[in-house]
Amino acid sequence: MLGNMSSLTNNGTKIEDSDASDAEISSSASYDSLNSDEHDERTSRDRASIALPAHVAGSGALDRLIDTARDYAEASTAENTNKAYSADWKHFTRWCRLKGTDPLPSSPEMVGLYVADLAAATGKAPALSVSTIERRLSGLAWNYRQRGFTLDRKDRHVATVLAGIRRKHARPPVQKEAILPEDIQAMVGTLPYDLRGLRDRAILLLGYAGGLRRSEIVSLDVHKDDTPDSGGWIEIFEDGALLTLNAKTGWREVEVGRGSSDQTCPVHALEQWLYFAKIDFGPVFVRTSRDGKRALETRLSDKHVARLIKATVLKSGVRSDLPEAKRLAMFSGHSLRAGLASSAEVDERYVQKQLGHASAEMTRRYQRRRDRFRVNLTKASGL
Repeated sequence: MLGNMSSLTNNGTKIEDSDASDAEISSSASYDSLNSDEHDERTSRDRASIALPAHVAGSGALDRLIDTARDYAEASTAENTNKAYSADWKHFTRWCRLKGTDPLPSSPEMVGLYVADLAAATGKAPALSVSTIERRLSGLAWNYRQRGFTLDRKDRHVATVLAGIRRKHARPPVQKEAILPEDIQAMVGTLPYDLRGLRDRAILLLGYAGGLRRSEIVSLDVHKDDTPDSGGWIEIFEDGALLTLNAKTGWREVEVGRGSSDQTCPVHALEQWLYFAKIDFGPVFVRTSRDGKRALETRLSDKHVARLIKATVLKSGVRSDLPEAKRLAMFSGHSLRAGLASSAEVDERYVQKQLGHASAEMTRRYQRRRDRFRVNLTKASGL
């Protein structure tokens, strides 16, 4: 089956390896449009927020320490979070200029008016959702802290306006659809056995069985400290694979056991990809050449995982009872984590550990099945 893999191509729905701009696939995608000049301006401004006190004279040693401290400060939040917070500040400062005021120092009164403006549709600008407004507030609070100011979100000018917006406009959170066992099997069944197909099969199965975020999948290296941008590494044993991840909530270990068959075993899929791609150092998941016959050195973007999920959902016919546009909107990278949480018939604490959640309540948010009444508490209570 693998001997003629070079003659197979990935036909059907096209899955691009390119990290070029495409349709928006995540809440942070709109922030990726910052051009290089804006990026440089933002970086210079943010780095300038860490400096020596005015009464301390600079020196070569202190200047080097300042650069080191700035690098650590930039690494304190995820790259996508930094992009989002930077865009939040840029939008707020522009709003302040249009209103004839200055964003500094912090003013709860002006922030309250800004929040009210975000919630009310004006002209071509649509009203933002409550969750987006709250995220914008978090971005402003973070930016003010970097500049030596404090934004008191409990101030009545902010808190009461936000409470009114929640009461008037809040809606239940829109959750992505969970990918169930039969779904993931159908999805990997659409992939060929060429090099690119082996890679994408390993991505889907490992992401599903590990309950991984898409950023965690693509950040894996073969060994510890292989690359500076590594987010973790893998160790393969007889009974499974151990992933050590520097995740959103800190370091954690994820154990991925071997499956009941090679066709759906994530560890077997990972081994096949590494062997035929000849990868023994650096990023685990990399781009392939255009002809699909060679593995390149460039690490995949997490956007590839989202594109892969959407493409294979369409091609496999998952939720084919719905229009294509709705199906595309229903599934994302989080569908893999939700799928594991919804499908694993084990004690909840094991699912919580696998997903890296601090509380069982967070894990329950990921547990959703199409059979909502699979557990009937009415009958169980004797009625």
